[in-house]
Amino acid sequence: MLRRYRQGDAEAFALLYQRHRLGLFRFLCGLCGDPTLAEEVFQDTWMSLIRSQSLQREAVLFKTWLYQIARNRLIDHWRKTGRRQATHEAFDEQLHDQPCSESDPEQQFGLSRDKQRLQAALDDLPPEQREVFLLRAHGDLELHEIAELTRTPAETVKSRLRYALQKLRRLLADPAAEELPV
Repeated sequence: MLRRYRQGDAEAFALLYQRHRLGLFRFLCGLCGDPTLAEEVFQDTWMSLIRSQSLQREAVLFKTWLYQIARNRLIDHWRKTGRRQATHEAFDEQLHDQPCSESDPEQQFGLSRDKQRLQAALDDLPPEQREVFLLRAHGDLELHEIAELTRTPAETVKSRLRYALQKLRRLLADPAAEELPV
C-alpha cells in the first residue's frame, strides 16, 4: 500500500491513514497521557512518513514501522523537553474516530467513569508494561512485532504483557476503584 502511495496513488495513503489512525492515536495518548502531545506526535509521525523517501524494510509490516516512527518521535520529544508527568485531561477521539450517535447523559456519564478508571489503571502500570499493553491493544501488534519494535526479547514482552493484564484486571475489579473522583 505504501508503495502504491509512493507511486502517486493518493487513495492508498487515505486507506493507510484510515486503517491505522485511531489505534495509533490511542497508543500515543495512552503512552504519554497528554492528548495535546499525542496529537502533535501523531501529526509528526504521519508527516515523517509522507516526507520519507524510503520504504519500510520488507520483513517488517507497515503497522510495526508506523508505530516505531511514532514511538521514536515521542521519545525524541521526551529527550528534548525532559519527560514530564502525564496530564489526565479528556481527549477528543472524535478527531480520529467515526462519528457516533448521541446517547443519553447517564450512559455518557458511565462511559466517562469507565474511561477514567481505565486511564487511572493504565497510569498505575510501570511504563514498560503500559507500552507493551498499548501496542497490543491499540496497535494490534503481535508479540514478536512488539519485541522487534521495542528491541526487547520476546519472552520479556510476553511477561510484561501478562503482568500488565493481571494488574489491570486486579485494579479494574477492585471495588475501591469505583470510588474514583468524578
